[in-house]
Amino acid sequence: MRAAPHDTDALAAAKRVLQLAAADVTSRYPSREHALARPPAGSGLKPVMGDYGFPVLGHIMSTIVDPLDFARRRYDRYGPVSWAGGVGFRVVSLMGPEALEAAWINRDKAFSSTRGWAPVIGPFFHRGIMLLDFDEHRDHRRIMQQAFTRTALDGYLDLMRPGIARTVTRWPSAQRFPFYTSVKQLLLEQAAEVFVGAQLGPESDQLSADFHDTVCGGQAIVRADVPGGTWARGLRARERLERYFRAQLPARRGGDGADLFSMLCRSRSEDGDRFSDDDIVNHMIFLLMAAHDTSAIAIAMLVYELGRNADWQEHLRDEALDNPNDDPAIADLGDYPLLDAAFKEVLRMYAPAGTLFRQAIADTEVAGHYIPRNSQVAINVYASMRLADWWPDPDRFDPGRFLDGADAGPVHRYAFAPFGGGVHKCLGQQFADMNVKAVMHQFLRHFDWRVPAGYRPAMRWGTGPTPADGLPITLRRRATAVRAVGA
Repeated sequence: MRAAPHDTDALAAAKRVLQLAAADVTSRYPSREHALARPPAGSGLKPVMGDYGFPVLGHIMSTIVDPLDFARRRYDRYGPVSWAGGVGFRVVSLMGPEALEAAWINRDKAFSSTRGWAPVIGPFFHRGIMLLDFDEHRDHRRIMQQAFTRTALDGYLDLMRPGIARTVTRWPSAQRFPFYTSVKQLLLEQAAEVFVGAQLGPESDQLSADFHDTVCGGQAIVRADVPGGTWARGLRARERLERYFRAQLPARRGGDGADLFSMLCRSRSEDGDRFSDDDIVNHMIFLLMAAHDTSAIAIAMLVYELGRNADWQEHLRDEALDNPNDDPAIADLGDYPLLDAAFKEVLRMYAPAGTLFRQAIADTEVAGHYIPRNSQVAINVYASMRLADWWPDPDRFDPGRFLDGADAGPVHRYAFAPFGGGVHKCLGQQFADMNVKAVMHQFLRHFDWRVPAGYRPAMRWGTGPTPADGLPITLRRRATAVRAVGA
């Protein structure tokens, strides 16, 4: 659905209303700073400082209005570890590479992913690989790795390329083409076709709709099973997905399909372990969300930045046109240094998995701060990669940061970590890389585009920063899509 001409103005006005309301709340109900808990005597640890905010709501309004600005202000005030209130919770926020590393490496096994995610997306994506802990997570990951080998990825790309080319080349020239809406639909259809092996048509359409509603359910603000509500629609969609996958399991276990669903059904660890039926259903629902939602954000925000940075768009287009292969394999996609750098820069600026959750299941410490047992913890990946301490001029799109010869300086290993770290580092990183590059290869070769001067998409918060207005761009089909070799 196309964004109406007044959508951006309306969203900006709504944001301004929220800003004024948040400022009014702050002035009427000033928060008192205090420690989350007193560190043990003699520990030498510092307390985690913060404040709850507005009664009951906490700081939820500020995080909705501008999560990046709110996070950076907290960082400036309290440092890498602080706490804030929100809808009954006291959440410890971790920012900066040292704090992120402590949570991801988790040396004392004090942080639980299962308990951290349970109040956030638990009802919709329970027992997905990201939500498992410790030995169970390790064992499941060993089996799942067989579905992400180089051979498996080659097979997925073979399945993906026809659908990408078919859809992208049919997009029309338009003054207000809703790019985010369109690429999200492309990736939903791709997920149904490539991940599940569903045929395009009613079956694929229903799967795509159920994927979408399940993801939206996990992002609902009103969390009650009220008929017609976002939460309720998500729960019903999850139930339909469970029934669909269970019905397909026997045939997939005995088949030879190259789609991800079939691969998971046949995957075994080196010790011969394989997934139960419940495991496959849970992992499929989670992986479908992780694959299409995060990639849609990354592609959309890359197109946005290239739409306002015409020179970089031309550099990337030249690189794509200089490659004579219109159907690049994984090995070919590795030979796109400019696209690779631009993709990394957009991941830095708009981390698609922007906040990750944990719960402390034992007293622990992060960056010299005492975090007591049962603390809910938010790992703020998005804001961490927009800190001036680590990235000069952090709000400027500059793929040159990631090109060979760039002066990286003494950058911490977790200063750039869009795919997480430690044992929970994203297993689908290579899949996301080839997915984004395959779409951008076709898009760059067939179109050029612009966004209006001064345009900033109204953003909402889902898995990461997401264009709320569908990201309307001025799209123009190129007369010559492919440059002759040597031209």
